[in-house]
Amino acid sequence: MTIPSLQRSTFAARTFAALRYRNYRLWFFGQMVSLFGSWMQTTAQGFLVFQLTGSPAYLGYVGFAAGVPAWALTLYGGVVADRVPRRTLLIVTQIAQMALAFILAGLVFSGVVQPWHIIVLSLLLGVANAFDAPARLAFVRELVDKEDLTNGIALNATMFNLATTTGPAMAGVMYNLVGPAWCFMLNGISFLAVIGALWRMRIASGPVAPRNASAWRDLREGLSYILHEPVVRTLIVLVGATSCFGISFATLFPAWAVRILGGDATTTGLLQSARGLGALMGALLIASLGRFQFKGRLLTVGTFTFPLLLILMTFTNRLWLTLAILVASGLAVILIMNLANALVQTLTPDALRGRVMAVYSMVFFGMMPVGALWVGVVAERVGEPAAVISGALAVLGVAGAIFVAVPQIRALR
Repeated sequence: MTIPSLQRSTFAARTFAALRYRNYRLWFFGQMVSLFGSWMQTTAQGFLVFQLTGSPAYLGYVGFAAGVPAWALTLYGGVVADRVPRRTLLIVTQIAQMALAFILAGLVFSGVVQPWHIIVLSLLLGVANAFDAPARLAFVRELVDKEDLTNGIALNATMFNLATTTGPAMAGVMYNLVGPAWCFMLNGISFLAVIGALWRMRIASGPVAPRNASAWRDLREGLSYILHEPVVRTLIVLVGATSCFGISFATLFPAWAVRILGGDATTTGLLQSARGLGALMGALLIASLGRFQFKGRLLTVGTFTFPLLLILMTFTNRLWLTLAILVASGLAVILIMNLANALVQTLTPDALRGRVMAVYSMVFFGMMPVGALWVGVVAERVGEPAAVISGALAVLGVAGAIFVAVPQIRALR
């Protein structure tokens, strides 16, 4: 009886190692509540846009508007994240996002919401995210010791995808029962959890870049590091390609639910939740491996498996099979995103982390609107399945090129 008990204890300690840190526990549970609300809003907003316009292309316009600020502001957001306390920056961005959620709820409750309102609010949300994302990614290192960084990032993905699994399904049910406004209202309220958690943290003050230094010089320093580090550069390119040509397929979920599967808002929520369940499983898998030494090989498996699953999904119109494929694809894509994130942060010096993660964020979030725009337009002209296949083939091509040209990726530990 003692040996299995010890094994279970060791497994749990390895899987949830980052939760030993008080600050990380506050972050984890506060963020999980907030992300649940965010996924409710994302799902309800997508279906509301499709109801208002009947256009998959308009879904792409909204996604494009949300991501445009990533190109314009994320690099500067990384400079700010290296110059000011990241906790303070995160509190400001969370308050801004909370206000935007309440504004959207008010527009829907009053019955005056128009598609252009959603585009404008998505653009403003993108501005907040441009400052939030670099600070958020770099902040994990302030919450855990370096040896537990991969585990902390994996648990971040766990909470994100636990919210992805439950939030969209709940949004689909609430949308049909009481309408989208309550989804947006609950999202606004949910931000109080993470704001409160950030407020309660005890963070040791670390070195920050001098504020009288040139922002452009600081930015050049971060870009120079990436350009001269081929492995970091390749990982960021991989993330950008996956974000643009792979993850963008989720933009079409409202149209896919109605046109391919014959469903409604509840079906849209199920599609999002299935993808989130797979990603949750992938994040827990990575966390359970502890300080494992084959990150590069596992990342490579994900780069080939994910696009092949997307292609497979286009050959069925059965809901249960689509959901099963989405679970598997969610697991595969988290292997790419989670391990690329962990490896970039591990390879980057502490003093440059905010700026390097700003580039990472700009590529990750900045390619999403490009992907949303092109996949929406292609779907409008030749259909949703053809659009998904096109993107999957592009991701597969990038994976093959990296496999041949940068073999050292597979050796990363």
